[in-house]
Formats: sequence, C-alpha cells, structure tokens
Amino acid sequence: MRRFCRGLTPLLLTVMLVLAGCSDSPAPVSSGDDDKPSYPVTWRFALEEIEGSVQHRYALEFKDRIERISDGNILVDIFPYGSIGTSLQLTELVREGSVHLAFASPGHLANVIPEVGVFTLHYLLSDDEEVNRDVLASDELKQLFHEPYSEQGLKLHGFVPEGWMVWTANKPLRSPADFDGLTIRTMTSDIAEETYRTYGAATSQVPFSQVYSDLQLRRIDGQANPVFAIEEMGFYEVQGVMTFARPAQFVTSVVSNTSWFDALPEDQKLWLEDAMDEVAPLAYEVQAELNASRLNTITEISNIRVVELNEEERSRFREASLPAREAYFRIAGERGAAILDQLLTMVSTTESATPTADTTAQ
Repeated sequence: MRRFCRGLTPLLLTVMLVLAGCSDSPAPVSSGDDDKPSYPVTWRFALEEIEGSVQHRYALEFKDRIERISDGNILVDIFPYGSIGTSLQLTELVREGSVHLAFASPGHLANVIPEVGVFTLHYLLSDDEEVNRDVLASDELKQLFHEPYSEQGLKLHGFVPEGWMVWTANKPLRSPADFDGLTIRTMTSDIAEETYRTYGAATSQVPFSQVYSDLQLRRIDGQANPVFAIEEMGFYEVQGVMTFARPAQFVTSVVSNTSWFDALPEDQKLWLEDAMDEVAPLAYEVQAELNASRLNTITEISNIRVVELNEEERSRFREASLPAREAYFRIAGERGAAILDQLLTMVSTTESATPTADTTAQ
C-alpha cells in the first residue's frame, strides 16, 4: 500500500497543536446517560486556495448550508491556503485527524493515489461543459475512486472542477515545438510532469505559493492554472501571454478522514451529505463566474496577450499528449488503466446522449 510520509514535520506537529486548541472536537461526546453528542461541534475545513477563490466560495456555501441544515449544531471553521500548510500537508492533517475536511488535488495526491493522476492528463474531457458536469458529478465516477482513496484513510465526498487550465509564458504556445527549451511549473506529482514532457518541455515541481517568485526571477518560464488563480495570484504581472488550449480542467476533490466520518452519528452523516449535494451544482456556477470576471480584470489592468488555439492547433497537442497516457498506465497500474478507460467511455456515452455536445475532445 502506498502511504504518505510516516512522520510529521515539526511544522505539522505545531499546526496540530494549534488546531487542537482553536476549535471544538468533532467527535461525539457523551452527555451522560444517553450517549448523544454535545452540540454545537466544529468541523475544520482546509483549502488549497486563498480567500476569494473557487474553493473559498465553495467552503463558504458549504458552511452556510450545513449550519442551516443542522440548526446550528454543526459549525465550520475555514482555513484558506497558507494558514496551516501546503496542499500535501493539509492532506496529511486530514489523515491524522487534525483537519476534518479538505480539498485534495491530483497535483500532489497522485504521488500516493496514482489513479487520480488521470485528471492531470490532457484532452480526456469534452469541450461541452454540460457533459463534463454530468460526468464529474456522477456517483459512478466517485465509486471508481472509492477504493484508492479509502486505502489512504480518505473518504472521497466528490470532485470539484474549477475551470480549464490556461498556459502562461512570455510567448504564445501554439504547438508542442513551442515548449522546447521552456521550463514549465507543474504540480508536485510525477504524472503531472509527464504530460508536459511529451511536449518537449523541461518541468519544475514548485509549490503553489512559490510560483510567482519563480516566474519573476525566471527560475521557471511558464505555468498552468485556471484564469481565476492566474488573477488572484498575480501571475499575469510576470508573464506576457496567456494561451487558451483547453487541455484539461483543474479537478480537485473534497475529502475527510475515513475513521472520523465512519464514527459520526447518522444524523451528522446525513447533514454532511445533504450539504455536499446542495453545494455541488453551485461549484460549476462559481467557477464559470470567477473565471469570466477574472479574465475581464486581467485584460483591463494589464497588457498581457490572450491567445486562443484553433481546433487544428489543439489537435496537434492532443496527438502529442498521448504518450503521457502510457506513463500513467505504468505508474497507476491496471486499476488506473481501467479508470482511464471508464472515464473515456463515460465522456463518450454522455456526449452521445447530449445532442448539442461537441465531440472533438477525444
């Protein structure tokens, strides 16, 4: 079984001690003679993004709904990115039980759950947003990942797409040849690196919080993120061109500690699931709204050039990206291969059932 690092760093130990003192325990507490939990209880929700992001909006909506559904019996403390650790550290804190809910993206999670690295591969999803919405929100997809997550002590509550990844650099990236000699930042999983290596790029695994300074100091030449992240992190200030190739969506997941979830009273499980169900459709609206508004902001306050690839240019990248799937098979094994095949089938089947779907993304 693949595992996260066995020992916690001094930073994480400090964070765990701080968290232990800043919030109520979520575990059921005996009230004496009836074993009912004492309310209210507080759940800690950690984000991989800063305030104002898609994840922050999602967490606020979740907080509002579960506090309403539970009649105030469940309270939610939200910890934006940087307040208690990096993405990898947040996942470790979930596994240790110090954080109860968190976002966990394939960019780092694929190193220990390689199957989830499928979401860092390019040109798997449809160009039709309705198709992607149906596929990514489906119970069938969630079930495919139940076992891989469970093996790491994580309960998967669902996937949250945050918009198309956009490439930034100081030149247009219209063909794989444009990546030659370019060092692009990737998330910290090996599978994420493989996709860009197929284009001929050099890669550098850089934590999210370090990307701006590395771009500014020319340690790296480019990066990929949804538009809202490019705006809120200021990457457009130190890059000259944004290339819209629609290679993949940034898809993250919401997780909790499996043991913690299993130990919840049935009413708390139902409140959690109901709140997640209510928030899921809003995630699509939030990401669409933020990515559109943030693009307007970028173009209004900067001179960055915006380049959108045509279908012929995208086809070249689609073809060049295929060897990364072989790397994914090698790293994720038979279970990963089955997940990739099923995901492609789900996209194709959903497109066929959607008359207006654009089927060029395969």
